[in-house]
Amino acid sequence: MARTVFDDDYYRRFYSDKPVHTNRKIAQLAQAVDSFCQWWDLPVRSVLDVGAGPGYWRDWYKENRPRVTVHSTDVSEHACKKFGHELRDITTWRPERTYDLVICHGVLHYLTDAGAKIAIKHLAAACRGVLYVEAPTTHDLEHVVDKRATDMNVHARSAQWYRKNLGQYFVQVGAGMWVSRKVGLALYDLERAKD
Repeated sequence: MARTVFDDDYYRRFYSDKPVHTNRKIAQLAQAVDSFCQWWDLPVRSVLDVGAGPGYWRDWYKENRPRVTVHSTDVSEHACKKFGHELRDITTWRPERTYDLVICHGVLHYLTDAGAKIAIKHLAAACRGVLYVEAPTTHDLEHVVDKRATDMNVHARSAQWYRKNLGQYFVQVGAGMWVSRKVGLALYDLERAKD
């Protein structure tokens, strides 16, 4: 499988006319994730956005929670130059500090199995609170995503693969959110997936 190049053509194709995710939709998602962090008494004062792309998460925090520090990174030189992120590859870069909320939206499925495992380990080291992950699974790629609007040049993995690897460091709480095991958060039985 050829590696996707995250250049101007990629952004024009997947973020212009009919994007999979609009700024408005990501704003709704950011509001929900931030609200759940508040619900669990896990205050968000710092955010790491890995694979920040057009910077929609950063923009939401800047507008709605301006005191929150957001560190946005991307592996794409184009995205970093155009949207103002730091150039970083989560498979080779392990953040030196920790964050209350770590966002990994649309990244892991572009990585090989070995790369994704390293990335998950680095995300876990960086997260002292909640991790938000979006990575379409084999089932999603076959039955859920809009194949005309989605980059299908990705590594298809089962949900079980992601749960096994993320579950080493996090407790799955649903809707793409994972709470770091370092937190020791008391969750109701129905709020969490079974280990």
